Amino acid sequence: MKQATHRQSSASDSAAAPQAVRDRYPDALRAGALLVVVFGHWIATLPRLENGLMTTTDHLLLVWTGAGVLTWLLQVVPLFVFVSAAVSADGAQRRLDQGQRQLHWWAGRALGLARPTVTYLAVLVAFVLLAAYTGGRLLGPLNHSLTVHLWFLMMLLGVQALLPLSVWADNRWGLKAVAGLLLIAAAVDLLRAGISTPGELLELGARVTANGGGIGWLNAAAVWLLPQQLGIAWKRGRFSGLGCGLALLLLGLVWLAAAVASGYPVAMVDGAFGVPSNLLPPTLALVGVMWVQVGAALTFEAPVRRLLERRRIDRTVTILGALGMPLYLWHKLAELPAAWLGERLGLPIDAGIPGEVGFWLGRLWWIALCIVAVAPVMIAVVTFEMRRKRDVVSATAAPVIPAGGAALLGGIIASLALGALPGAIFGLAGVAAASWLLRVHPQPAETPSERLAESAE
Repeated sequence: MKQATHRQSSASDSAAAPQAVRDRYPDALRAGALLVVVFGHWIATLPRLENGLMTTTDHLLLVWTGAGVLTWLLQVVPLFVFVSAAVSADGAQRRLDQGQRQLHWWAGRALGLARPTVTYLAVLVAFVLLAAYTGGRLLGPLNHSLTVHLWFLMMLLGVQALLPLSVWADNRWGLKAVAGLLLIAAAVDLLRAGISTPGELLELGARVTANGGGIGWLNAAAVWLLPQQLGIAWKRGRFSGLGCGLALLLLGLVWLAAAVASGYPVAMVDGAFGVPSNLLPPTLALVGVMWVQVGAALTFEAPVRRLLERRRIDRTVTILGALGMPLYLWHKLAELPAAWLGERLGLPIDAGIPGEVGFWLGRLWWIALCIVAVAPVMIAVVTFEMRRKRDVVSATAAPVIPAGGAALLGGIIASLALGALPGAIFGLAGVAAASWLLRVHPQPAETPSERLAESAE
């Protein structure tokens, strides 16, 4: 009843207040980041064929060390967190001012991610069972590739759970909150490296990545909270403009050069587990990518905003925004039919290694096949999502929400660790349980005014 009252109040407020014009620039940044991720994943997957049949896959970073520099542009998770925080900051502040429960808001976010993930994992389980029955050959080489991208959902939900804390920190300390997180991240890497003398700082990166995770996992919070804190500060006008953007770009490039010189890996994504990594756990080197991406967002803001004034560009950004979560979830599944088509058509999807004739032509064929394969998948997914119940009221009970979050986390971890087989089966159980726990039972009836409130938020 309390929830219904709140929604009816929101509806009347929305009707009385003038509709705010949506800022399309953050939407454009997220759409661009999404496309970079999708195409980056496809480019990085290298099918290996024997006698015209795919037998395994390689990762681009494992066969071409120079590709690590490309990840300075392709690792766009910091940009996505930065923009998401900027978009969500005002809403979080309103909820804090009105005394609303942030835990309920997070439950809605978690439920919004869990529901489409259940669909993805259910379809993946169907593929797994069919492959087990028919002896499907293509699933093996792509087993982990089909679930590895789910790590982003886990990280995003983690930082969003701390969004109220980040808003409070900005209210109290402004940009000093960013500096504080930066000091924490630096201290963690220094402790992980066991630095005892100033001279050892020249080998900081090598010493950090040689010591395993340990205390470094504290940076899973500090490093990913940095772009969130910066996004809130940017939204509130604490920094802006071309000059600031160019300064951050320069800082990022110098930061990355110094990090690599001290022994941090060049790559900002991982080609395999168990190798020196800037991602597992996050390191100070990854902060350099954040500076570059935030600097680029400020530097190109004015020309991109002018582009967005064109109706065609604005419409494209709107469409990509609507397709964001489905495209991210399902783009990896397109690799299965792409591999099958490549085999049947005899296309050069196995192009050897970088430097050999035809490597990039093979990459273009692979990307084209993935686009062809993902198109009908997206049509089916969007059709399904539009027909299902969209406005599901999230849970309000404190004991239930953490349980749902734990189930969601457990399901994603199982999928990441075990791949499609058998990880998707365990993952589906966990994520489905989360989808059930994170909603109110039974769902309340919804009035037209309440639907108006939901769409306004």
